[in-house]
Amino acid sequence: MKAVLGDVVIAEAPKEDLISIEGNWYFPPSSVKSEYLEQSPTPYTCPWKGECQYFSVKDGDTLLQDRAWSYPTPYQGGIDRVGKDFANYVAFWKEVQVTE
Repeated sequence: MKAVLGDVVIAEAPKEDLISIEGNWYFPPSSVKSEYLEQSPTPYTCPWKGECQYFSVKDGDTLLQDRAWSYPTPYQGGIDRVGKDFANYVAFWKEVQVTE
């Protein structure tokens, strides 16, 4: 699967390596091209997944605020609920299209 912004592939991995959580595909950290992400200061804590790290996505000279996120240290209850440790896996939103 691929996470694509325009014609730029930001992440790519076999579907079996991704984790689906609440309708979002989470890419393994090693599959994400970190040069397209910039850490965001936006705070959020999910009641069952834990503290979220948002990222803004670089689109040329434009920075798309909070279009990606991950959970660096998910709660154990969240890992149990998902069935796999999803620490640092990255999901995308809006302009970043996830396709097979």
